[in-house]
Amino acid sequence: MRLRIRFTKLGKVRWTSHRDVARMWERAFRRVGLPLAYSEGFTPRPKVSFGLALPTGHESMAEYLDVELSDAEAGAPDLVALKARLSAALPEGIEVAALCVLEPGSPSLQEDVEACSWRWLAVPGEGSLPLSVDDLGKRVAHALAAPALEVARWRKGRETTVDIRPGIGRLEVVEADGEGVWLDADLAARPQGVRPADVLAALGPDLEERHVRRTHQWIVRRGERLEPLGSQGVPQAPHAEARAS
Repeated sequence: MRLRIRFTKLGKVRWTSHRDVARMWERAFRRVGLPLAYSEGFTPRPKVSFGLALPTGHESMAEYLDVELSDAEAGAPDLVALKARLSAALPEGIEVAALCVLEPGSPSLQEDVEACSWRWLAVPGEGSLPLSVDDLGKRVAHALAAPALEVARWRKGRETTVDIRPGIGRLEVVEADGEGVWLDADLAARPQGVRPADVLAALGPDLEERHVRRTHQWIVRRGERLEPLGSQGVPQAPHAEARAS
C-alpha cells in the first residue's frame, strides 16, 4: 500500500536542505508508528520517494511524497487522524495539508508531474532603476510573444543555452509592493524544467528573485489538469500558511 502526502514548507524551514527534510519525515514516521516498507540489501532504507526537488530557500504550499507501507493486510489507516499526528511530529513550517491512498500501479511523482505554479517577487538588482508594474508588464508581453527565449545554464561545469519559451504556460504580472513586482506563472516540470530564475533571466539581466513560493503541482488525466492527489485527498489544512508566516 502506498500513501501520497501533500505538505507545506514555509517560513524558516525553507532554508533546510532536501536531505534534511527527508530525515525529518523519517523521524516523523517513526514517532507516529507508521509501518514502513524497507528496501532490501545491506543498508535497508524506508521506501519513501519525494516529488520534484525544491531549491533551498524557496517556500512551497504543494510538496509531495509517496510512502510505501509494509502491512497492507491491516487496511488503510485513518487518514484524518494520521494527518494530525504527522503534522504534530514535524517541525514548524512543515505541515501535512492532505493525503490519500494511491491506486495500485499509480505513476511516481517524478513521472507524473508535468507543471508547477509559482509566485515570486521580481526586484531590481543593485544599482538598477526601480521596477514598475507597467515596465515589467511590457517585458512579459514581449517575452510571451517571442518565438524563443534563450537563457544560459551551467551543466557539469559547462555553460549551455536553452530555449525556455515552450516551458512557460502562463506568466502574469500581479501587483507591485515596496520591494518590486509580483509574478504568477505556470512552468513546465518536464521534459525540460523551467524555474522562476530562468524566467527572470529572460526578462532582463537587471532583475532578481525574492520570496519564491511553489503554489501547485499539476498532472494531466484525460486532458484535465489535476493536482497529484486529485479529489481523493483528506481536505487541506486551512491555516498552515498563517501559522508559518
